[in-house]
Amino acid sequence: MARTKAQLSAGSRITDYISLGVVAKWFPREKVDAVLAQTGKASRRQRDLPAHVVVYYVIALALFMQVSYREVLRCLLEGLQWLAGPGAALKVAGNSGISQARRRLGVEPLRKLHDELVQPMAQRNTRGAWFGSWRLVTLDGSTLEVADEAANREAFGLPGASRGGSAYPQMRFVSLLENGTHVLFASRCGKYATGEITLAKQVLASLQPKMLCLADRNYLSYALWQQARQTGAALLWRAKTHLRLEVLERYADGSYRSEGVADSEEFYRLVTTLSPEQASAEQLAVLYHERWEIEAALDELKTHLRGARIVLRSKTPQLVEQEFYGLLMAHYAVRGLMHEAALQADKDPDRLSYMHAVRVIRRKLPAAVAIPPSAKKSFS
Repeated sequence: MARTKAQLSAGSRITDYISLGVVAKWFPREKVDAVLAQTGKASRRQRDLPAHVVVYYVIALALFMQVSYREVLRCLLEGLQWLAGPGAALKVAGNSGISQARRRLGVEPLRKLHDELVQPMAQRNTRGAWFGSWRLVTLDGSTLEVADEAANREAFGLPGASRGGSAYPQMRFVSLLENGTHVLFASRCGKYATGEITLAKQVLASLQPKMLCLADRNYLSYALWQQARQTGAALLWRAKTHLRLEVLERYADGSYRSEGVADSEEFYRLVTTLSPEQASAEQLAVLYHERWEIEAALDELKTHLRGARIVLRSKTPQLVEQEFYGLLMAHYAVRGLMHEAALQADKDPDRLSYMHAVRVIRRKLPAAVAIPPSAKKSFS
């Protein structure tokens, strides 16, 4: 029996069918549309690049950091050629049209989509994700270089260097990491001069009871510690050596109970909210080494996904922030795929290759199509 090609339903456009395959699994079209409506960014008229397409396009940019703007869009559209038929011409917007579409979208929909969907995903059987009943998370920050444009230099600033200024402006960001899955969530960014403590105050609001948060010595202060405690999460933070705490009660494992005060200096110890009955000093000393998982996750984001010595390409501060959240969501989609594979194989997600997962998604993305649930399909 002869086959005939699939047909687009009457009145539909090729851009209605863009999904990015595995990316759409973690950022489904219906959720994208809802966020666009909530932020007032839904397209009000027919465009070559409607708002939902631009959302997916920004995520795709992070998967193809070394590819030009137009080639990334062409990659997405050509993957849908079979729907339109061999005689149909797919219009690929130029750089100017792409930039205009991104400016119309702005950063708010990407930030909101990130905040709502980029969340811890570990299940009880996810290896390496738990300490007893606590979900392990880590607080830390880093920087990203951005395009050397006047607006970016003014908005983000240049770090100092031994011989004058740095070549590129840099943005600073702070994130929470779900240790077992390497999911970076609750991320917030700012200019280079913004302190990590300032950004951490925004990030810590995403801590929840039954999380155990690890953090390095740079974060320990009375105010930040109290803020983190109020979330109900358990804490295990390192501290510097400069403060002596009065011993109020000494425990059998060598640890002791003390109280910090608002004007105290930092000190070099592990400070925790857990009691000796919940975890021994030896267990916590071993556990604290899990904090280094965030270094591996940041390496995935900055080296394997973005690419070594590659700067964020956006030329204005608003689009830099938009691209930043696109990068985080692309990382999340890759990690989601890896987590599912690890569960199926009953392996620790750390045992899987992040770079291999990125290559698989890049290879499969052009052929990935998802039909919107509301679309009327016509196949013969």
